[in-house]
Amino acid sequence: QVQVVESGGGLVQPGGSLRLSCAASGRIFSILLMGWYRQAPGKQRELVATITSNGMRNTADSVQGRFTISRDNAKDMVYLQMNSLKVEDTAVYYCYVGGRDFEIWGQGTQVTVSS
Repeated sequence: QVQVVESGGGLVQPGGSLRLSCAASGRIFSILLMGWYRQAPGKQRELVATITSNGMRNTADSVQGRFTISRDNAKDMVYLQMNSLKVEDTAVYYCYVGGRDFEIWGQGTQVTVSS
């Protein structure tokens, strides 16, 4: 069974940076989309950034210019470089892996931006 595990979250002050990593393991075929979503306290889950199997990116307006999504050469990992973090970026960040007929979510990693 495929598993998706995030890492790299933590506590950072406003203006700081974090790099999130997501590793997918197990039997994985026909992955079409990988990405990051987040859910802040009292809010619904929202898209942060996604990247397709051919490298096309989609980034939310709220993080555009600050966050960058990328994949490794093996296409079994996805990263989120987060710069110039704001208090409103505080959320649980979830890794997403989607194929033609499946969606897999990681367990989430907490990002807290606070002074």
